[in-house]
Amino acid sequence: MPEHKFDVVVIGTGPGGEGAAMQAAKGGKRVAVVEAYDKIGGGCTHWGTIPSKALRFSIYSVMEAMNNPIVKELGVHLNPTFAQLRASSKSIISKQVSMRQTFYERNNVPIYNGKAKFIDAHTLEVDSETRLRGDSIVIATGSRPFRPEGVDFTHPRIFDSDTILELNYKPQSIAIYGAGVIGCEYASMFRNLGIKVNLVNTRAKLLEFLDDEIIDALSYQMRESGVIIRHNENFSKIEPRDDGVVLFLESGKQVKTDILLWANGRSGNIEGLHLDSIGVQANSRGVIAVNESFLTTCPNVYAVGDVIGYPSLASAAYMQGRAAAQHIEGTACDMKLTDIPTGIYTSPEISSIGRTERELTEAKVPYEVGQSQFKSLARAQITGRAIGMLKLLFHRETLEILGVHCFGPNASEIVHIGQAIMKQPPPLNTLEYFINTTFNYPTMAEAYRVAALNGYNRLF
Repeated sequence: MPEHKFDVVVIGTGPGGEGAAMQAAKGGKRVAVVEAYDKIGGGCTHWGTIPSKALRFSIYSVMEAMNNPIVKELGVHLNPTFAQLRASSKSIISKQVSMRQTFYERNNVPIYNGKAKFIDAHTLEVDSETRLRGDSIVIATGSRPFRPEGVDFTHPRIFDSDTILELNYKPQSIAIYGAGVIGCEYASMFRNLGIKVNLVNTRAKLLEFLDDEIIDALSYQMRESGVIIRHNENFSKIEPRDDGVVLFLESGKQVKTDILLWANGRSGNIEGLHLDSIGVQANSRGVIAVNESFLTTCPNVYAVGDVIGYPSLASAAYMQGRAAAQHIEGTACDMKLTDIPTGIYTSPEISSIGRTERELTEAKVPYEVGQSQFKSLARAQITGRAIGMLKLLFHRETLEILGVHCFGPNASEIVHIGQAIMKQPPPLNTLEYFINTTFNYPTMAEAYRVAALNGYNRLF
């Protein structure tokens, strides 16, 4: 069987694979990629981030229209089907695939369709007629929803985060098992459609990695909207029926709803890779361990993105892929791979970067808090989006920005202003930037000035 030789072979075309392939190609390497699906883009484009966020936008747009006084006055009644709400995502996915295809074409990176498996540390078999040899290989195969034994995911009323996008009708009620990022996002979406939502959390709080005040705000808004949240619960069994699904909890509770969404954990896509042939092991959830350069225990094989676990973000995966390619090139990585911002697309959005109050208190860092309530901002009042807040954490003595936490409309955009200042060298990374900078008026960005002054006033 003839071998095609390359400097770098990347397995997967999601954000991590794309980042690695493009960085290596720009660095003058001969690069090839292998993709198991018939289209490029990975789970991010086809089953995860893009379709779910497109669905969220469609739901949010309909909800805004329904609550618009003018629409109500005209007597317009909107009741779109779930299929209609999903329709916009198809064109967006097509555009994303087409755009990304050009990246590989412009950089002369061939795409091999098939499931790669390791023959040895430098050789991959794609199919019975194709073998690729690479000096370096990057695993970027992503992840999929974890499916425990004993749960019948073939039943038409049981879904995971991949299959829920295939739902073709609007249920009256849903139980969501797992209150991580995916569970919370879908809870918001379904509740905005007027569907009764039971959110079952295996932990004591929602999204415990967030700042406590943001967690409290999210919990309040969810409950205010009508979501039933059940903390510290674990399932004993899931019983699908013709007319619904019964979720049996270890506490003795039973929750019956029209459908169930399993949103409790993910597994790395390592099946069929034959990692044992190169001496690489993964844990029980398919997560591959890597070092700070994203090298596995095999000295020429790297892994990036969801298949290495936390933080399992598309944005982080892309940067990890680029960092791995830089290490292959032998150049120092100058990318900021720490303090990765979170972007959680609940209603309203949540985004944060840096440390939380809990972390700063435990580390005995003398910090202070500056807050801006969106209800006080003219732009929020004009747009009718007054729910939310911006919170700045800063050092009492140096005024260095230590954390930025935002809850409200466009939080995932607003946080990047704070991120840019946090990443400046001292003394440019302080509260004084926001105090002494002129912001357009009225804007949501003005929240930074308000929060900075609020915090500064606490020092005296």
